[in-house]
Amino acid sequence: MTAQLIADTPLAETAAALRSGQLDLFQYLDALFARMEEVEPQVRAFVPEPDRKRRVMEEAQALVDAFPDPGQRPVLFGVPIGVKDIFHAAGLPTHAGSALPPETLTGEESAVVAMLKAAGALVLGKTVTTEFAYFEPGPTRNPHHLEHTPGGSSSGSAAAVAAGLAPLAVGTQTIGSVIRPAAFCGIVGYKPSYNRIDPTGLLFFSRSADHVGLFTQDVAGMRLAASTVCAAWDKSTEVDRKPVLGIPVGPYLEQASQEALTAFEAQVAALKEKGYEVKETPVFQNIEEINRVHRRLIAAEFAQEHARWFGEFRQLYRPRTVALILEGQQVPSEEVEEARDLQHVLREEILHIMDVNDIDLWIAPAAPGPAPKGLDSTGDPIMNLPWTFLGLPAVTVPAGKARNSLPLGLQMVAPWMMDEEMLAWAERVQAIFSL
Repeated sequence: MTAQLIADTPLAETAAALRSGQLDLFQYLDALFARMEEVEPQVRAFVPEPDRKRRVMEEAQALVDAFPDPGQRPVLFGVPIGVKDIFHAAGLPTHAGSALPPETLTGEESAVVAMLKAAGALVLGKTVTTEFAYFEPGPTRNPHHLEHTPGGSSSGSAAAVAAGLAPLAVGTQTIGSVIRPAAFCGIVGYKPSYNRIDPTGLLFFSRSADHVGLFTQDVAGMRLAASTVCAAWDKSTEVDRKPVLGIPVGPYLEQASQEALTAFEAQVAALKEKGYEVKETPVFQNIEEINRVHRRLIAAEFAQEHARWFGEFRQLYRPRTVALILEGQQVPSEEVEEARDLQHVLREEILHIMDVNDIDLWIAPAAPGPAPKGLDSTGDPIMNLPWTFLGLPAVTVPAGKARNSLPLGLQMVAPWMMDEEMLAWAERVQAIFSL
């Protein structure tokens, strides 16, 4: 519908050009702000900020003054990033998509923002989130079609990257809030192994399920970004063979729509044609129970996080958020502990199944279908839930279009702490669907 709202901003290439000086930082930012003036009023990916350009240009000047020699510049020198508005960032208020007074939501700058800034990144601004990263949506629209949701809860981060407003953005996933919006917006979303990116400085939803995640336009850029923020990242990791792919057949997979399953069959056929071995393997036969346990766990932990604020500002919370807190207040502590234990038990079961069947990556639809029409919902995260519950690393790459021409994503999931191999393999997979 609106092709002018989509623009290429590959992170790795942009970062290299800015670092070397081949791309002048101030000319680049001038062009970026000109694009923001044209595109942002339609997409609404960013939290409004008065005098944004002046602030960013001043920070850019300080960066140039600190690193005049291109040979000494950090890896993300001058790269503008979007930061989901549940992370604290120095000098910027945190609203978390809510009506609560921002002075009640203050805190030290988040670890991931500090790491990205240390790598040379410039915070372009806070990106829109659903209220406290749950289901009450913000104003952001899908740049592929403005009448459709960009997904959530990391709505603005996904839309900003898809629209070419930032080559890199930060989000979170508690159920499906990185993988789903990335798929809806036709970009790459990466949810690392649990706690592989330090969550300190985040307004938590659920401490047992929250993952800090990233958005880029391609996997090459994601590997660069991950290397700057993931603990103990091995930059030398390469893969010299194709991974064996597992299809998690059964009730889990059947949660996707028929359109998504038909598209998934075509994706699998394309991978087989390129020489990938694919194994259909039954897992998650009790997916309804896993879904129930995960939702009860995060509701309980959400209620705990908001106990003080909710007591004082209940009237400022939106209805679906209120309902979640009230539900969470009724979950017994014993049930919470049992859910946390189940996370580890199920992870070991899935890893054992992968080991016995020589499966390197699970593949599945990234969402039940393309981005739904309308802005009152951010879509269903059900295809991401079990992988988040287990804390396993996941990535989605663009892999075709739906009947309505909106993007579809292919989700890949790796064993615990095999993020490096997963992204290396995902880069090759993305190339197949980019032809």
